[in-house]
Amino acid sequence: MVEISERLKKIPPYLFVELDRLKNEKIKEGADVIDLGIGDPDIPTPKEIVEVAKRALEKAEYHRYPANPGSLFFRKACSEYMKRRFGVDFDPEGEVLALIGSKEGIAHFPIAFVNPGEVVLCPDPAYPVYHLGTIFTDGEPYYMPLTWENEFLPDFGRIPEEILRKTKILWLNYPNNPTGACATKEFYKDVIALAKKYDFVVACDAAYVELYYEEPPLSIFEVDGAKEVAIEFHSLSKTFCMTGWRIGFAVGRKEIVQALAKVKSNIDSGVFTAIQEAGAYALSHLEEIVPPLRKVFEERRNFLTEELKNLGFEFKTPKATFYLWVKVPEGYTSSEFCKKLLKELAIVVTPGNGFGASGEGYFRIALTVGVERLKEAIKRLSTLKN
Repeated sequence: MVEISERLKKIPPYLFVELDRLKNEKIKEGADVIDLGIGDPDIPTPKEIVEVAKRALEKAEYHRYPANPGSLFFRKACSEYMKRRFGVDFDPEGEVLALIGSKEGIAHFPIAFVNPGEVVLCPDPAYPVYHLGTIFTDGEPYYMPLTWENEFLPDFGRIPEEILRKTKILWLNYPNNPTGACATKEFYKDVIALAKKYDFVVACDAAYVELYYEEPPLSIFEVDGAKEVAIEFHSLSKTFCMTGWRIGFAVGRKEIVQALAKVKSNIDSGVFTAIQEAGAYALSHLEEIVPPLRKVFEERRNFLTEELKNLGFEFKTPKATFYLWVKVPEGYTSSEFCKKLLKELAIVVTPGNGFGASGEGYFRIALTVGVERLKEAIKRLSTLKN
């Protein structure tokens, strides 16, 4: 048997294997499992987007290889969205890049900048792809704890000087998965100043920027100086309930975006053009399409936060995303409590330590089932015994 690579050995085993096994066992037993674990919207993609895609499928010219950086019409739609939403200008020809979903772009991005032994600052807890992409380049992840006391923002004052000097990329994700936290303009000002001082790239994952309930979240590009140091990854998956379509985009400083484009041109063949046409339509009609979707998640959030508080659970009410980041009751680890919910109540939630060491003591709930199912989940939780 050929031995796997050393970098693949560094990747930890899939932490949710045991929970998946238990979930499948419960289903085989005939249990009515309520799955609040995966961040995959249960709402179908809006019909008007689907209809655009259907018509685009009939276009014979789309059946050939797509333009690798994305069709110009799609990149223009991305640029126009950034202008409308955040008031910032991006040249669609050089500062915008189509992605096969933002996960793909995030995973490949370190290849453009990170040499073996160089540092990538990764939030903890976080979406695992930030540190996994780093490992695939033989870079060194440095984990920045996101704590309750600091509103789930990293404390840059705790990072040693020698680490900052070796840093090539800082990953940020606001609105944040899994905590639901949002960043402030002052925070981004500090980030930009730090990046300029130590000459690293700020990479922002903005996948949840349209899933908000109060004030619209910021783009880092709304802050002066960001264009000199940053790239931002956007996804159509959560915004338009298009997780299976695999389309997103990156915007930012031309040299940074084009470095990623060079990586991608040697790895993939771009996004199917018919999907890009549907994506361009979605972005161009966001203001009509998204508010009703947002309202559905807001109703779920409002219901569940009130009911969980009544049951004594502790959490910060999220201003954005469709996640709740909840403290585990005293006496349990994250994994122990999540297994208990699955075994005794047939409820699936995600243990916080699955997102990193700093996630221990929490669990994540995804608001990806309807209110009636959430009512049933609350009814079961009310019967929970220690």
